[in-house]
Amino acid sequence: MTKNLKNKNLPDPIAMREEIMKKYPRKVAKKRTSAFVVNDPVEIPEVQANVRTIPGIITQRGCTYAGCKGVVLGPTRDVVNIVHGPIGCSFYAWLTRRNQTAPPTENDVNYIPYAFSTDMQDENIVFGGEKKLKEAIREAYNEFKPHSIAIFSTCPVGLIGDDVHSVARDMKAELGINIFGFSCEGYRGVSQSAGHHIANNGVFKHVVGINQEKKLTTKFRMNMMGEYNIGGDAFVLEEYFEEMGIDLVASFSGNSTIESYEYSDQVDLNIVMCHRSINYIAEMMEKKYGIPWFKVNFIGADATAKSLRKMAQFYGDAGMIKATEALIEREMAKVKAVIDEVKPKVEGKTVMMFVGGSRAHHYQELFKEMGMKVVAAGYEFAHRDDYEGRRVIPNIKIDADTRNIEDLVVDKDEKLYRPDLQEKKAALEKQNFEFEDYVGMMPDMDKNTLVIDDISHHESEKLIELYKPDLFCAGIKEKYVVQKSGIPLKQLHSYDYGGPYAGFEGAINFYKEIDRMINASVWKLIDAPWKLEPEIVGSVVTD
Repeated sequence: MTKNLKNKNLPDPIAMREEIMKKYPRKVAKKRTSAFVVNDPVEIPEVQANVRTIPGIITQRGCTYAGCKGVVLGPTRDVVNIVHGPIGCSFYAWLTRRNQTAPPTENDVNYIPYAFSTDMQDENIVFGGEKKLKEAIREAYNEFKPHSIAIFSTCPVGLIGDDVHSVARDMKAELGINIFGFSCEGYRGVSQSAGHHIANNGVFKHVVGINQEKKLTTKFRMNMMGEYNIGGDAFVLEEYFEEMGIDLVASFSGNSTIESYEYSDQVDLNIVMCHRSINYIAEMMEKKYGIPWFKVNFIGADATAKSLRKMAQFYGDAGMIKATEALIEREMAKVKAVIDEVKPKVEGKTVMMFVGGSRAHHYQELFKEMGMKVVAAGYEFAHRDDYEGRRVIPNIKIDADTRNIEDLVVDKDEKLYRPDLQEKKAALEKQNFEFEDYVGMMPDMDKNTLVIDDISHHESEKLIELYKPDLFCAGIKEKYVVQKSGIPLKQLHSYDYGGPYAGFEGAINFYKEIDRMINASVWKLIDAPWKLEPEIVGSVVTD
């Protein structure tokens, strides 16, 4: 019988937090307490975010390079992404996120399955690796004749001073294709979030709008940002947009091409899924070209319907609005049939969720539809505005790590700027239509739920011990430790070979997957090995 939430004894969140903090030294406990807050959706508390992980704490975070190459540029199929560094860095960012792509024909290129690296050795660290980088670029060009080449710096590159940008300029002049570099050394920022920002800056400077010869003539044009096509999510959404009559020009960056970025300035609208990873380009495109943007969420059936309706409302076309409503009615009927079957089996179950981007917020929509309760959630690499909403941006302190990232000065392009789009935006705002806003995760979470930034391994273990959640959502690094505790873990970074989970089809897939996981009897049979042998005791033998 399903366990009802009101009958499930949950610990007092403040007392529980104090117990967890006892393990830390005093100064560490004070810092972690600021990132470990008890939520109040009415009076949003300030959460500490986007600060460096305390040394010695096991964190879920990735590095700046991972955010730049692995997240933003990795899913783009027609660019050769050369990693300047040891082979391990390149392997780490190669196909680990299950970004899918679909070239239109067999003759279209797809470099995503390849791992390109300069494979730096000891001698390159000592004597410099720029010569080897140039040789790698020439080899890649001769072998593949790519549309463009991107270069990614890893930690050793920054330490020895190789200048990937001068190499890119030299090779661009030599080969005649677009070649650009990213100073995205892993240590450059607090987390992978710095890599997102660096990638946004680089793509905006070197790619967006450089093709003014191609002229788009379709009526309703749009870019989708922050949707990385993990498990085929973007394929589902692309079908919806086509049915609505929207021409999806470019995706930043699921199922994407660098070529489409080059004329992505010709759209009427940018929609943003993952606020943290891609909001920079959306804002810069509005400043330069006048293209408005707003936040969407396609995780959850209700959220998908709301986002599609908002898009149709923006364009204001009667035919599109009618097609959108027909699409929603048809798909919602399929959703209802499944949720009516699944919900009684999972309703009242508790969930914890610690993932990157906006996923810890987006997936709460799905769990609400299933009647499940999220009792704790947080991000790996969020900023305060991802938690508290964009209203707090003026109050966010600019620290040394943030200043380490180039802040582009973007001016209006007098020739390409679209005042008509800004006029349309102003008219819609008078009708309470919201642009360039994100309310954040905390207003949508219940009172006394926990919001935890950059959760540590110790904190995760104690939360599981004290809350005994029915489901834990996180990444691959945490998966097997959590499962050995007898708690099912849903991997929301690369979906555990599952998906798609976006849109109506994705919601149905997710309902069924969570039902299978939570109600599997195997979890009751697991006994963590450290319960029997909680520690390894060493001994010293002397003569």
